[in-house]
Amino acid sequence: MREPPFTKESVLLSLVAAAIILTAISITAFEILMGLALLGLVVSRTPLRLPPFWMPLALFLLGTLVSWAASGQFREGLPQLRKMYIYLMLVLVTTVLRDARQIRWIFRAWALAATVAAAWSLIQFARKLQEAHQAHQPFYDYYVVSRITGFTNHWMTFGGEMMIILLVAAAMILYDPHRRWTPYLIGSALLITVALLLTWTRSMWLGAFLGGAYLIWFRKPWALLALPLAMALLLWANPFELRDRVLSSYAPHGAVDSNWHRVELREIGWNMIKAHPWLGVGPEQVSRQFQNYLPSGETRPLPGEYYGHLENDYIQYAAERGVPTMLALMWMIAWALRDFVAALRRLPASCPASRDTRWILHAAVAVIIAMLVSGWDSWNLNNSAVLAMFLAVLGSACVALRHLDSQCDHPA
Repeated sequence: MREPPFTKESVLLSLVAAAIILTAISITAFEILMGLALLGLVVSRTPLRLPPFWMPLALFLLGTLVSWAASGQFREGLPQLRKMYIYLMLVLVTTVLRDARQIRWIFRAWALAATVAAAWSLIQFARKLQEAHQAHQPFYDYYVVSRITGFTNHWMTFGGEMMIILLVAAAMILYDPHRRWTPYLIGSALLITVALLLTWTRSMWLGAFLGGAYLIWFRKPWALLALPLAMALLLWANPFELRDRVLSSYAPHGAVDSNWHRVELREIGWNMIKAHPWLGVGPEQVSRQFQNYLPSGETRPLPGEYYGHLENDYIQYAAERGVPTMLALMWMIAWALRDFVAALRRLPASCPASRDTRWILHAAVAVIIAMLVSGWDSWNLNNSAVLAMFLAVLGSACVALRHLDSQCDHPA
């Protein structure tokens, strides 16, 4: 008897795969497909599989609810409660995906979607060059406030997306034993790298650099010697004023760059934490209360600057929801990092599944490094698209660990 063309497992897998892939194209489409997949789980009564680090995640979500309730600003805080929906992506991935083969195909398609977004961003960049020329403005001054965004609504979002997918593609290139798609992945990674550079997002550059250095170190340590040379050549050539953007980290172009504003935001956040260490000022309250916590000597915010959030994952969550809630989230990430690193150290060489899952674990470690580093100058962990990608990578690594347990006599 022939099996039916569509089973509940295949339908759920298709929905989750499409949701992951479309994070690089459309966050709206991702959320719709994610909702359909969740509905499918409920209707099919599929048993849920939680990640090993579910407890600190639950504490983070509980802390968010407690902070929201304590703030008394119920309607204003609702956007952050709706944001909790994105964390269900982790449950979807760990429940629906089964093995490294599925993850490999999904991530290959993910890289293709990112390549399309990167290609579109290069068209955007060409238009920016033309607009700056027509406006008779210095390119740096024009572009730094109006950069490429791909299919997103902001360059920080686009930079975070490119950072994550670049590291996943690099892990596949360096560690995946199935080499048939390697040339395509190399071409994809190069285009994504160019798009990432052109976002001028310094925090994402640093995150991608350190995550990439990790991947190279465990594959070919000697190749790390080429990184300083490549950087020196890039800065010497200075295409599209990349050198100026790098140097702006230490020598900002006056008020055009955000350096001093980020210092001010950290001081505002620190003042909030000192005043409300346990529960914070409440979800969505940083933008509404920041004027009460301006640095000493300032009576008004800097004109033209954005105070919607504090551009720092750690300070933002501590100021908004309290130090314990922020630490719960960091505990979740640290737990995942510990599990993945420990598994890589103990991969049984005799088990074929080790070769198939090694690249997934390396990708997850590299992405965690990048997110932790870039989070000092961005609120990546609250951006729906970037957060969904991050959770998809963590969930996939959890599936890889489970696959090892089922396939190897001496699992990691």
